[in-house]
Amino acid sequence: MTDPHADNAGHDETDMTEMLNELRILLPGAQLLNGFLITLPFNSGFREIVEVEKWIFMATFFCSLSSLILFTAPAVQHRILRPLDNRPRFKNLASKQMLAGASFLSLASVLCAYLVTAEVVGHPLGGAVAALVTSLILTLWWAYPWWLRRQRKKDRPFKPTLADLLRD
Repeated sequence: MTDPHADNAGHDETDMTEMLNELRILLPGAQLLNGFLITLPFNSGFREIVEVEKWIFMATFFCSLSSLILFTAPAVQHRILRPLDNRPRFKNLASKQMLAGASFLSLASVLCAYLVTAEVVGHPLGGAVAALVTSLILTLWWAYPWWLRRQRKKDRPFKPTLADLLRD
């Protein structure tokens, strides 16, 4: 079993295996949501929804499509930039694009939960379900990992480097 407080001294910043595995989890969800949303306007009942729901649908579709674009961008960029001159820099950019994609997927999921629930059981419950989904996503995707990261930094003992020693 590995020590969760161990530092990343053995971590290879050029290895993109973890990032690719994370994308393999996120990408199918974004693709499925996009596929679902693309079909909706072509259903006969879509024309009957009220104007505000059409705007919510457009926001949902935009967020979902944006997440898909951001999740696939590293693959396209990698193909164009091959061979990579600066892997750590590329990995940093790709990580930021993934987080931006996850932000858009978060919004799309909340809006989609609202639209589906509002259509099935009404707007008040749609708002409640959207609030619940928002709470779950904010807690599990964003707040908890950031809290764990902060705890890890607090628990890590200070190990002075040669530069730190020379500064004093």
